[in-house]
Amino acid sequence: MTTVTFLGHSAVLMESDGFRVLVDPFLGDNPAATVSPDEVEADLIVVTHGHGDHLGDAAAISKRTGAPVVTIVEVANELGEDDVSVVDLNLGGTHAFEGGWVRLVPAWHTGTTPGGATATPAGALIELGGKVVYHLGDTALFSDLALPGKRTPIDLALVPIGGYYTMDRHDAVEAARFVNAGRVVPIHFDTFPPIKTDAQAFKQDVEAAGIATVDVLAVGDQIEL
Repeated sequence: MTTVTFLGHSAVLMESDGFRVLVDPFLGDNPAATVSPDEVEADLIVVTHGHGDHLGDAAAISKRTGAPVVTIVEVANELGEDDVSVVDLNLGGTHAFEGGWVRLVPAWHTGTTPGGATATPAGALIELGGKVVYHLGDTALFSDLALPGKRTPIDLALVPIGGYYTMDRHDAVEAARFVNAGRVVPIHFDTFPPIKTDAQAFKQDVEAAGIATVDVLAVGDQIEL
């Protein structure tokens, strides 16, 4: 069994057989978070891109727990200079770990390193406990969202719906259609005023179209795959 816990904004914690994968751990400065960076545990950390609301507390959590940070190479290089353990993937690259793997795939967005240099953003496919989760990261709608699922069937898609900085809930319906996962969880909404949206309307639209089952999670909620 694989569990996915929503930690707020775009942060999630995946767990299976005692192995924990933490994704985009924006916690300390996240007004929606209910867990602090000092409380969360991880064996692997995945960061989709270098913006502060995704990189978040990855460095501090990595140093405390010993969990390496898997991220795009330019972000990894800067984290490594701060003595953070990193896995420096580029788009299309796969890192195997105990019980699974993570692969970085394209996302249409902007991105920077912590130091402000340009760095390509990504989405992340994560296989853990025999289940595959596609965290889209921050992205606009584009048709290549359909490609990862052609190689690897996707059990759960984590889809940004807030608009303004990413696609909105209407484009996210089409994104869910492209990804073709059995279940969808909306992320990256309601944390700040510009990205407030109606997640229940998104759920209704996706399910009415017969695309997927949608779980709208409150911060701290957990689902099983």
